[in-house]
Amino acid sequence: MLELAWPALVDIFDGNSIWFLLIGSLIGFVFAVLPGLSGPQVLALLLPVTFTMPSNDAIILLMGAAGVSAFGGSLTAILINAPGTAQSAATVFDGYPLTRQGRAGYAIGAAAFSSLLGAIFGAVVLTLILPLGRYVVLAFSYPEYFMLAVMGLAMIAVLSQGSPWKSIMAGGIGFTLAFIGIDTTTGALRYTFGWDYLWDGIKLVPAIIGLFGIAEALAIFGKPGAISKEPPNTSLSGIFEGCMAVFGNFGVFLRSATIGTIIGIIPGVGGAVANFVSYGQTVATAKDKSRFGKGDIRGVIAPESANNAKDGGSLVPTLIFGIPGSLEMAVLLGALTLHGINPGPRLMLDHGNIALLLIYALVLSNIFIAVFGVLIAKPLTHITRIRTVFIAPVIMVLGLMGAYATNGYIEDAIVALAFGVIGYIMMRFDYSRIALLIALVLGTLLQNSFHQTNDLWGIAGFFNRPISLTLFFITVLMLAMPAIVNQVQKRHARQ
Repeated sequence: MLELAWPALVDIFDGNSIWFLLIGSLIGFVFAVLPGLSGPQVLALLLPVTFTMPSNDAIILLMGAAGVSAFGGSLTAILINAPGTAQSAATVFDGYPLTRQGRAGYAIGAAAFSSLLGAIFGAVVLTLILPLGRYVVLAFSYPEYFMLAVMGLAMIAVLSQGSPWKSIMAGGIGFTLAFIGIDTTTGALRYTFGWDYLWDGIKLVPAIIGLFGIAEALAIFGKPGAISKEPPNTSLSGIFEGCMAVFGNFGVFLRSATIGTIIGIIPGVGGAVANFVSYGQTVATAKDKSRFGKGDIRGVIAPESANNAKDGGSLVPTLIFGIPGSLEMAVLLGALTLHGINPGPRLMLDHGNIALLLIYALVLSNIFIAVFGVLIAKPLTHITRIRTVFIAPVIMVLGLMGAYATNGYIEDAIVALAFGVIGYIMMRFDYSRIALLIALVLGTLLQNSFHQTNDLWGIAGFFNRPISLTLFFITVLMLAMPAIVNQVQKRHARQ
């Protein structure tokens, strides 16, 4: 790969390639900012445009659009509590409280810089792992998927604030909703009530838009004034302070980026899982948990680092086996095939420059959009000073439009509205929306991997593989960590 590194870098700056990268990045950013429209949608729309383009330019355009979608979705998550993409959902937990404190610039600066460093981290790991990537991908099977889902569900206990029983109840509701649709193991229909739309289960994007965006719109209808109760910190020092906060919490960044990369390597798990697992891991290992959910910058750095690091990880199975690591990579896989490039074990031998082009495009698009995001952060923060009676209807309309645009089904908008009402009720009575969403995200993965593991190896299959056993012990340790920390603090207090 070293002998191909310089020619591939020259290719990306040669002719119109760099312009295609910038155009793709801007288009991907705009789509991600709109709730419900994310990487897969923009790539699907751009794919026909690339039919007549040279293969290098087409790949650079698409990778530029895919690489920036995570950060674009985080801006609306921070500013108006409406995640633009499913993988930005955990960013709202601390990003939006910072906005309400008048520190939106601080949160955006941290999100931009941690996203950039996360993308670079994922790209470096991808470069190092490509020669050995097949062994990493094949190391994960159904037991590992199951233990990963169990670890994610354990976050409900770790992240619970207020009454733990309310968090458990909310998680139980989310887990029940995850069972709606066709059982992929038996083929049985469950809880569809004769509605064909529910055969595929509850769609994640409309549910997230409803739980956070529309629920917030309903909540702020009755609140006078603006979203932010404090004058917004629009100075560049606030944005720069957010960027520097990543270095101040570098351990959080490093752990979260590692989690994002590993989860990205596992085909089909997705950025939403990486988002929640990294956030939960950060809360579980923090000495002081009191600020999480109230505007802790670590709660922005962790999910944003994982978001962008997982893109580098998801390219590993895509390039080595031709198995898409995410929805974005599935569309990108189609584009590669369309241009006569067949991902697989021979890719590095036949088209090594293409793999490097993808890595360079991923990093450069994130550099460009991070700079762009920091530059527009100052005017964007003024959105938070608009009166809620004006901004709430806009959030509502954008949310419903985004839910509909996801698949073009009016039922998606109905689901978003229903989850908006559910989210509003949960806010009023102090039930954890986080717990419901985590259980909904991981429920399908957990039940499918449980049946597949049990059918192949029986119950022993969950514990006789090294990686699944390691994940099990990490989960147990994570659940025990709060009690251990509490005992240590008591001992220190007595001393």
